[in-house]
Amino acid sequence: MPLFVTIVLDGAGVGDAPDAAAYGDVGADTLGHVVRQQAPHLPNLTRWGLGRLVDGLDGTSAPAASWGRLTERAAGKDSTTGHWALAGLVLETPFPTYPDGFPADVIAAFCNRAGVDGVLGNRPASGTEIIAELGEEHERTGQPIVYTSADSVLQVAAHVDTIPLADLYRMCQVARDEVCVGEHAVGRVIARPFEGAPGAYQRISAKRKDLSLLPPGPTLLDTLRQRAVRTVCVGKIAALFGGVGVDQEVKTAGNADGVDKTLGAIRHAADSGEPTFVWTNLVDFDELYGHRNDPAGYAAALEAFDAALPDLEAALPDDAVLLLTADHGNDPTYPGSDHTRERVPVLRFQRGAEPRDLGTADSFAAHAADVARYVGIAWDGTAPTPD
Repeated sequence: MPLFVTIVLDGAGVGDAPDAAAYGDVGADTLGHVVRQQAPHLPNLTRWGLGRLVDGLDGTSAPAASWGRLTERAAGKDSTTGHWALAGLVLETPFPTYPDGFPADVIAAFCNRAGVDGVLGNRPASGTEIIAELGEEHERTGQPIVYTSADSVLQVAAHVDTIPLADLYRMCQVARDEVCVGEHAVGRVIARPFEGAPGAYQRISAKRKDLSLLPPGPTLLDTLRQRAVRTVCVGKIAALFGGVGVDQEVKTAGNADGVDKTLGAIRHAADSGEPTFVWTNLVDFDELYGHRNDPAGYAAALEAFDAALPDLEAALPDDAVLLLTADHGNDPTYPGSDHTRERVPVLRFQRGAEPRDLGTADSFAAHAADVARYVGIAWDGTAPTPD
C-alpha cells in the first residue's frame, strides 16, 4: 500500500542559496544559526542525519534516513511559491510585492467593493505589531487593518466584535476575486481575525483564512488524484493550492495539532489500505518564531517536533516514506522579519531502505519527482504526468 508523507517545517532553511544576494539574504541560515546559538536537544533529528546538513549537530554517526538539500529555482521566497515548486510547478515570474504598501487605486477598489470607508495601515508589518498599534483605532472607526510583508500577500485584520468573522471573510473573498487580479494578483489574500482588549489583543489563528491564487498549471496533487492516490493536506497546504487537487483538507491549530493530525492521517491510510499522499505544513516555525525574530522559541519548537518524531516513525507501515523538508528560510537571527532565500533540507526515512546522500537538487521540484516515482508516475522534469 503506497503511503508517502511529507512534512514541511515551514521556514526551516539551511542557508547557502546561490542567489541569496539577489534577495538581500547573504549569510542567512535558519537551522544553522538556531542550532549554533541555542543548542537545542535534537536526538532524533540528529539520528536521522540532520547533522550532515547543519553544522553544530553530530554528523559522524550513520544516519537512519537519507539526507540532502533542495535549491529554489522559482522566482520568489514566499510560501505559495515554495509549495508550488515542491509540487512541481516552478514559477519563472515572481508574484507582485508591495514594500511601500498597496497603490491608492488598489485600496480604493478594495474599499468600494468591500463596503468600507477606509482602511488602516497599508504597509508591510508584523501582524501582531500592527494589530497592537492600530487595534484600538480599528475598533473605534470600524475600518479594517490592511497590511502586507515581503511576501506577495494582502492581509486584512479585524476584531471579531467590530467586523464579524463572516464579514471579514466576505471582504477577503472580494479582494481575492475582484481586487487582487491582473498585475495585482498577489499569491494570497489572508483574513486575520483577532480578539481581546487593547494591550492584550490575540490573533485567532484557528480562524485565519488563506485565499490563494489558483495554480496556473498542473501539480503533483492533480496527477496523484488522477492516478487514484488520495491526497490529504494537513495545515495550510490546501489553502496554498486553492483546494485544487486536494481530496481532504485537515485544518490545524499549530505544530502539535499538526503532528497529531498527521499521525491520524497515517493511521487511517494504514487501516484503509488506500494509496495516499499526506502533505503537512507545520506553520509555527515560520509564523510564531521566524517572523518574530525569536530563535529561542524556534529552538523549543524544534525540540518539540524532535520529541514527536519517534511516534511518526513508528506509525509508518512497512515501505511507507516519511520525508521532512521546508518551503523557504525564515532566519530568526537575521535582520528584518521576513522570509530568507535559502536551500532547504531533505531527510527521507523508509524502513528497510539504505540511507544515502541525496546530494543537492537544483530545484524544489525534485520533491514532486520523488513522490511521483514512488507511486509509479512518469516524470517529465516539470510537472508529473500519467503514464
